[in-house]
Amino acid sequence: MIDSATISVQYIKKDDFTGSYKGMRYRLSKAGDDMEVVIWPGPYNFIKTPEQKKQRKEFSLTIEGKEEAVRWLNEQYEVQKPLWDSVLN
Repeated sequence: MIDSATISVQYIKKDDFTGSYKGMRYRLSKAGDDMEVVIWPGPYNFIKTPEQKKQRKEFSLTIEGKEEAVRWLNEQYEVQKPLWDSVLN
């Protein structure tokens, strides 16, 4: 599972934070006063992945928002596990 301790709100305020977890790629970035979280199936990076394969959600750019975002990321991993598994095979 994705650990919120590895993600810094201060970092996101300055630059995009990207990562992956077992076939699910993700990016957290500043969007105005909020944080946009995008998930997509690997293996390609954000730029090379078609928009229709990306899913987006916004959270507040706070520690609490980061915690909500990580919960959402972990939920989406579980809910869409067959999709993430399909890119690993």
